[in-house]
Amino acid sequence: MFAKFRLVLILMLAVFVLQSVSAGQTLPPAIRWIPQDAVISLELSEPKALLELLAGKKATAAITALPLYQEQVSKPQFQEFLTLLGYMETELGTDWRTALAKLTGGGITFAVCPEDTVLLIIDAEDEYMLERLHEILLRIARSEAEKQGQSSRVASTQYQDVTAWTFDGKEAHAIIGKRFIIANRPEGLRAVLELRAEAEGASLASKSSYQAAKRQAKPDAIATAFADLKLLMQIPDVAQLFNQADENPLAALSFSGIVESIRDSNWLALGLYIKDSTLVFRASVDGKTVAQTSPAAFALPKKPDEGVLPNLSVPRRIAALTLYRDLHQFYAAKDDLFPERTSGLIFFENMMGIFFSGRDLTEEVLAETRPEIRFIVAEQKYDPAIGTPIIKLPAFAAILRLRHPEDFDEVVEEAWQKAVGLVNFTRGQQAMPGLIIDRPIHRETKLTVAYFSTSQIEDKTKLDQRFNIRPSLAMPGGYLILSSTDGLAQDLIDALSREMEQGGNPLAQIHSLVKIEGGQLASIMEANRQLLVHGDMVKKGNTQEQAEAGIDMLIALARFVEHVELGIGIHESLTQARLEMNLNLQ
Repeated sequence: MFAKFRLVLILMLAVFVLQSVSAGQTLPPAIRWIPQDAVISLELSEPKALLELLAGKKATAAITALPLYQEQVSKPQFQEFLTLLGYMETELGTDWRTALAKLTGGGITFAVCPEDTVLLIIDAEDEYMLERLHEILLRIARSEAEKQGQSSRVASTQYQDVTAWTFDGKEAHAIIGKRFIIANRPEGLRAVLELRAEAEGASLASKSSYQAAKRQAKPDAIATAFADLKLLMQIPDVAQLFNQADENPLAALSFSGIVESIRDSNWLALGLYIKDSTLVFRASVDGKTVAQTSPAAFALPKKPDEGVLPNLSVPRRIAALTLYRDLHQFYAAKDDLFPERTSGLIFFENMMGIFFSGRDLTEEVLAETRPEIRFIVAEQKYDPAIGTPIIKLPAFAAILRLRHPEDFDEVVEEAWQKAVGLVNFTRGQQAMPGLIIDRPIHRETKLTVAYFSTSQIEDKTKLDQRFNIRPSLAMPGGYLILSSTDGLAQDLIDALSREMEQGGNPLAQIHSLVKIEGGQLASIMEANRQLLVHGDMVKKGNTQEQAEAGIDMLIALARFVEHVELGIGIHESLTQARLEMNLNLQ
């Protein structure tokens, strides 16, 4: 009896020891196997959360209900895909969603390294399923290679205690326990395996800039990304792209505070969060210094309570953009910012000199504008009495805030009418119809509207493209509206009236804010579908069927997104951006 009891104790102790050894061999975080010279890394720690949002019941129902999906189902290529998917489900013994969750549930790590090396590490929850999937893919790869007479391209090699495989003679991959590793080059896989063999190897996880970026992510982030900006800026094409922004005045003004902060930073950190049907991205860079002669010096709010004004809401809004830009100070420093005067800048100055009767553009014109600048793009609603163009362009407008509107309104009015007069003079020389000026009133605000008359046109259902434009000027309260149509100008007067009644406050320390409405974007694309299809056929040489499929895909994607909003500003001395993408899963 005692001998049997001792045997049981020995067996129990053995199991305990084996479990302890197994626990001791738990794989370290995948990021510790990524080389230190990685330029970009992405860590998806909770794949199931993203899978549930993008491939769950709601998303699947929304996608399968799309007309585009119904069209694709009947095509032979799609049927082949479904057949392959069904085969994989049978072989793995479960549906594709469950299989994908088990195969990726431990996390996904992706990295881009020098010499065009790309690494992907996937941690599965089910080791047996991972091995089973590899066997299936190996069988398919061998079959395809034999058909092409290239059976040698599917091969394996031993590296220490790991078997490395290649299915095409180029990529290299291996399975270590529940971890799948693949690289687009054998050298990439070798670097990962060498780090695995070194307990304290020089991995990305040990890099100080990576650690600083990682601290910016909040605990509830389902994914984080890191970019070594110093290494990125050493790539000639990337450096040239950022340097070009300084050479173009309009680009420098538009992206002020963004280009400089990225270019002068060591790292970029990105976190992904999920709230219901909304994806939220938060990005940070560590660049803090801004030179007084930099465009960013005229884009960053100077006081704690300064920043952009909220985006304006108008009917059928497609997009809204709000910027905090000091036009007066920016233009005053143009000679320091742009010592080589461009032809575009010279043309702009000459035209402004004509429109504003030789007034000093810096001190007598731009000095009248405040830093809050807003833009709106909206789908038009056409009046049948006026007519509908065959090509339906969206309306757009710029809204400026003035310092002394009571003294500046007639100056702007004169400049506006001169611009319309110049257009009419040019068109008159070409024997083309000109614009007619009208002065309607909306909410006690007088508008100046220029339009092309349709009174002599019988068929008003297919008007020329120029009838999309009805240039309009309005100055309600302390604002200046420059709009492509009087309809949008009137909507903006209503929106500004509501804002003044409610006392809209600036968004502190935010210098750039943009919002895009997916439904309205899809609507304007749908209204011009035939034009877009024709343009795709001409530019890309696609067949009509290919062009229609491509445009319909873009329209479907636009409808799938309810809205996208991006805000960029300063927080705790760091430049931070917040991108919110709300998905339409109804």
